[in-house]
Amino acid sequence: MNDLSIEQRQFLLSSIRDINDFPKPGIIFKDITTLLNNSEAFTLLMDHLEAKYRNYNLDYIAGIDSRGFIFGAALAIKLGIGFVPIRKKGKLPSTTICEKYELEYGFDEVEIHIDAFDSKVGARVLMIDDLCATGGTAVAASKLVIDTKAELVEVCFLMNLTFLNGKEKIEKIAPVYSVLDI
Repeated sequence: MNDLSIEQRQFLLSSIRDINDFPKPGIIFKDITTLLNNSEAFTLLMDHLEAKYRNYNLDYIAGIDSRGFIFGAALAIKLGIGFVPIRKKGKLPSTTICEKYELEYGFDEVEIHIDAFDSKVGARVLMIDDLCATGGTAVAASKLVIDTKAELVEVCFLMNLTFLNGKEKIEKIAPVYSVLDI
C-alpha cells in the first residue's frame, strides 16, 4: 500500500471545511463538500484507497448512509466490485434486517437488505464512511454486515475524531483504518 505523506494528509485535511456550531452550538462540523468539489483532493483520496484495498480480494463495499455512499460507490467502481448501501430505517424497498443504536438524545436504526451480498456466505466486505465519532452508527452497521453472513474485512473512515474513542468500539468487531486522525 502507498502510504500518504504528511503533506498529502495535510492537503486532504485542509480541503475539509470546519463549520462552527453546526448542527448545534459547541459542535465543529467537518464539511466534506469542499473535499468533494476539489478534484485534486478527491482524486488523491480515492487513488490512495484504491491502492490500499486493491489486494484485499474484496467482493463488496458497504457505505453507511449517507456520506459513505459517496466514497463507497466511487471506490467500488475503482475496484470493479459491487456497492451496498446501509441506510437509515425505512429507506430500503425490499426485505431488510435492522440494528438499533443509541444517540445522545435517543435511539436510531440502520438497515440493510437481507440479500445485500447476493446471499453469498462469506462475501468479503469493506465498510466505509466519512467520519468516526462515537462509533455508534458504525458498530450497528458492522453488526448488520456480519448478520448477513458476510465477512467484514475492515472498516474505513476518511476521518477519525480520536478524542471520542469510537474507533476502539469498532475495533472490537473488525479492524479499522482511518485516513486522517483528528
